[in-house]
Amino acid sequence: MGARPRTRYACLLAGLLLALSATIAHAETSDTIEEGIASYYSDRFQGATTASGEPFDQQALTAAHPSLPLGTEVLVTRADTGQEVKVLINDRGPFIEGRIIDLSKQAARELGMLRRGTVPVQVTAIN
Repeated sequence: MGARPRTRYACLLAGLLLALSATIAHAETSDTIEEGIASYYSDRFQGATTASGEPFDQQALTAAHPSLPLGTEVLVTRADTGQEVKVLINDRGPFIEGRIIDLSKQAARELGMLRRGTVPVQVTAIN
């Protein structure tokens, strides 16, 4: 009877370790950069020079991110609807606390967020 509690304890410990190792493996292979709030550029920035040196184009599928390398392609997934858009990081920002990415108007349109202005998203690196 004394071995039974040890066996249960060992099985429980083994299960916990297995679950923990699966979680760690998933975290190491996941390309997800972050989750947070997306916004989109105001029309007044049309034609302004971006951090990459190119003029900003509201109709291009581009975005600003505070730290990802310029030229990084990311998949932005709207957390509440599952809508997705691929964008190229070509600028820095957003500069409003709590926001993680600032999208061009075309990218925002593809996520269905023009009326709302901001939406919860997940940003995943593609390259």
